[in-house]
Amino acid sequence: MKPLCFALLGMALALPLYSEEAPTLTVDFSNPALNPPHWTLLIHPDGSGHFHADGIPRAVGGAQTIGPGQVDRDVNVSEAFATHLFETAHHHRLLRENCESHLKVAFQGLKKISYTGPDGQGSCEFNYSKDREIQVFGDSLVAVGATILEGARLEMLLQHDPLGLDKAMEYITEAATDGRLLQLCAIRDTLQRLQDDPHVMDRVRKRARVLLARGDK
Repeated sequence: MKPLCFALLGMALALPLYSEEAPTLTVDFSNPALNPPHWTLLIHPDGSGHFHADGIPRAVGGAQTIGPGQVDRDVNVSEAFATHLFETAHHHRLLRENCESHLKVAFQGLKKISYTGPDGQGSCEFNYSKDREIQVFGDSLVAVGATILEGARLEMLLQHDPLGLDKAMEYITEAATDGRLLQLCAIRDTLQRLQDDPHVMDRVRKRARVLLARGDK
């Protein structure tokens, strides 16, 4: 048993360890008009992270009859994307600045983005920022959150309304093209499941295959 224990210990030591001192970026997003109205996304420098949202599985009225429900799962974005996020945070003094423009613009959702690491910590909160880099920074994180939620909704549709997958996949394809959704790798397992499921529409399987081929866009 001792050799096995030592082997397991060696494997554990080889894994990336994210203690409280390791760098993390967290976005806390809220918009009462959406379902879910609030979610959080935590990202590590290697692209690993965690997403949490308390949603309502079935919306009352409206075109979208099935929501994503509660989502609480580990997720992964590309390492290149995560690296860019952390570089942006460092470029902006670990987000220790006033990000809000205070301009009279449409409400896009309140974004509180926080950095924590051995080199310090900081956060900024905004609906809209005059700093283009910060605005794009926030938009990209919101787009990743939207991608994860759409993936969770696909899972709900597969279980409760398979015919609804066609319209949902049409939206995801369009939104991934125009930038409303980013980092499709975060829902790769769900797309793979749809591509391989012989019981869903051929059109849904084909769109899943196309989206998987797009990689980390």
